[in-house]
Amino acid sequence: MSSKCRFCQTPLSQTFVDLGMSPLANSYLKFESLSSAEKFYPLHTYVCSSCYLVQLEEFESPTHIFGDYAYFSSFSDSWLKHCENYANKIVRELSLDQGSKVVEIASNDGYLLQYFQRQAIPVLGIEPAANVAEVAREKGVNTRVCFFGKDEAQRVLANESGADLLIANNVLAHVPDINDFVAGMKTILKPTGVITVEFPHLLNLINYNQFDTIYHEHFSYLSLFTVEQIFDHHGLRIFDVDELRTHGGSLRIYACHHENQHRLQEEKVIQVKQRELDKGLDKTATYNAFSEQVKETKRKILDFAIKAKRKSKKIVAYGAPAKGNTLLNYCGIRSDFIDFTVDRSVYKQGLYLPGTHIPILEPEKIREAKPDYLMILPWNLQEEIISQMSYIREWGGQFVIPIPQLEIK
Repeated sequence: MSSKCRFCQTPLSQTFVDLGMSPLANSYLKFESLSSAEKFYPLHTYVCSSCYLVQLEEFESPTHIFGDYAYFSSFSDSWLKHCENYANKIVRELSLDQGSKVVEIASNDGYLLQYFQRQAIPVLGIEPAANVAEVAREKGVNTRVCFFGKDEAQRVLANESGADLLIANNVLAHVPDINDFVAGMKTILKPTGVITVEFPHLLNLINYNQFDTIYHEHFSYLSLFTVEQIFDHHGLRIFDVDELRTHGGSLRIYACHHENQHRLQEEKVIQVKQRELDKGLDKTATYNAFSEQVKETKRKILDFAIKAKRKSKKIVAYGAPAKGNTLLNYCGIRSDFIDFTVDRSVYKQGLYLPGTHIPILEPEKIREAKPDYLMILPWNLQEEIISQMSYIREWGGQFVIPIPQLEIK
């Protein structure tokens, strides 16, 4: 590979894991497109030998990937509860009120800012997908349609005040120009403002075999060790961190300007970073060992599916998440194994999964089909889904959890 690290520009040569060729994970297909050619791209991740940022090459522009997006955050009840709890907590901790300004980058359909707005706190959402931003606006959430970076931050400041609280949930991994993005955060943050950023934790990806969270829309895979280097380079200091259960285990970091001496570093920052170092996230040998367990997981999933179909068992899936598309394409599982999948999002129903062409139906179809096995593709929401779909046990149906290891429940 001739590319360079998107943060520190070190040439990249060290593989983390190679998942073969795969389509864009959120490029769902209409029926009339099924006979057309699809684009497949290498899903090959590398780790920088200098800063240890795990990353994919950029094959498609963010404009192509996110211009018309199929992911709407408000279709998960547990995620909405997580966001409401966060909003109430941070409002108290930062004493936010009607004179404050909350800005969220990649604000999606207003899933989070609505909870600040209900408390009469002024908000601004910045969202690149026009179709998703329109849903937020229908909720009354003030939203700009654009890709965020330093130039956009300056344009915002020309018309509005800076952010007392700047939020970036599950977006830092989605930006190819991570330096421009973080520089923009530095620009738009008030001198005493606070940044919170949530991202899936690379340590959990490795510890719990979460390779299906690798897809082209995720340009980077983040540890506190590396993110601290990136933020420090741009004049921002991480002073606290929370460990979250969301997305299979995430971090929420808290940051401020270097010059802001009112925010002292909490012990948790040192503790989390030490656990990463104890795991060896600052050593290339750690990353070398990951590929083999991924291959073994593929073998186990295929072994289950082949044996089930030879016994004439019916398998359907629940969910149409990006991670599911990575898993199914890597394993080569198509409609010869899985009859269909279902999803609560009306924006996905009636479409087909990219690459595998498995149809996406409404959840009610599960009761009609009475499958022997229901494979939960968004395994991070398995408790919520098992509770919602517990009725499959009426006919002896069982749940299949593919990650971190194949499990039948």
